[in-house]
Amino acid sequence: MGAIVVSDELLAEAKNFLDITWDDEEADKKLKGQIRRGISYIMSKTGVSTSAFDGDSVDDRAQTLLFNYLLYDRAGALDRFARNYQDWIVGLRIKWEVANAAGTNN
Repeated sequence: MGAIVVSDELLAEAKNFLDITWDDEEADKKLKGQIRRGISYIMSKTGVSTSAFDGDSVDDRAQTLLFNYLLYDRAGALDRFARNYQDWIVGLRIKWEVANAAGTNN
């Protein structure tokens, strides 16, 4: 797997979801790191591709799961995220397994 690149659009959407209304280069850098770690975590648990989080082929469920991951990460409660979103993770994994088997990949 290559490096995960966080687009300006995804960063802006994450900031909007998290109600971050100010611009701060250091805070953006930290949030991008959290987004990369979140994408990596969700990909490892569900099998989604990086394209599921941003761009034309965004998967709304994957992106929403990422944004909620960020909420928990910022609160220092990632252990609770895994428990509270287990059904979402399993559902997304099943969706992507079916899509991959059918060759649709989204």
